Amino acid sequence: MGMGEKKSIGILGGMGPLATADLFQKIVQLTQAATDRDHIRIYIDDHAQIPDRTAAILDGGEDPLPYMEESVRKLTGCGADCIIMPCNTAHFFLPALRKKAPVPILSMLTATAEAAKRTFEVKTAAILATKGTLAAKLYQTEFEKAGLSFLVPTEAEQEKLMRVIYDGVKAGAPPKDYEEDLKSVLSSLMERGADCFVLGCTELPIAAKSLQETPPCIDPTEELAKFAIRFAGYVVKEY
Repeated sequence: MGMGEKKSIGILGGMGPLATADLFQKIVQLTQAATDRDHIRIYIDDHAQIPDRTAAILDGGEDPLPYMEESVRKLTGCGADCIIMPCNTAHFFLPALRKKAPVPILSMLTATAEAAKRTFEVKTAAILATKGTLAAKLYQTEFEKAGLSFLVPTEAEQEKLMRVIYDGVKAGAPPKDYEEDLKSVLSSLMERGADCFVLGCTELPIAAKSLQETPPCIDPTEELAKFAIRFAGYVVKEY
């Protein structure tokens, strides 16, 4: 493949700075490359001042869209050929953002549904996410389109997940502070028939890393990384 076909990637970050670092690291780790120069050119705007997405969807919080649009302008101004967002809840604003973007914005939801289809043909996936992502039915809609069966957490399980995400990972707390909550959500969903878990909030793969053993999981951050690598004209490293 000639150099001309290679594209660069813009990461609209800060919607979880740790989640942004996680996505960047996964792209680097998953790109097949023999030297530094074989890697993808990546622009990152770690725009941590973007208002909370769940609050905007559920509680009339400040609209994050103008901030996200500003980030798109900056990233495309730098030369990004496509844009990815390491934040599931932000995908509520994706249709509006795409209207303003001069380059493709790749969807984490689509990348995840495609991976679920490939990986778990007959299984039931439990969708773990923020209240905003669940209320907006982002994954439910995508999974229905793909013909996949899924479960969503109860109110009580959602409360526990919000603690893991906000009081745990976003707050920089140690894993021992939140692993009981996470374990109890996983086990109760497994009792209801979940075979695998969609870690549908970018803080959750970070939280799940701390568990001794995890059931089968789909990590949307990782699927988005692979999706972006292929879009940019590079090869995903096979382990």
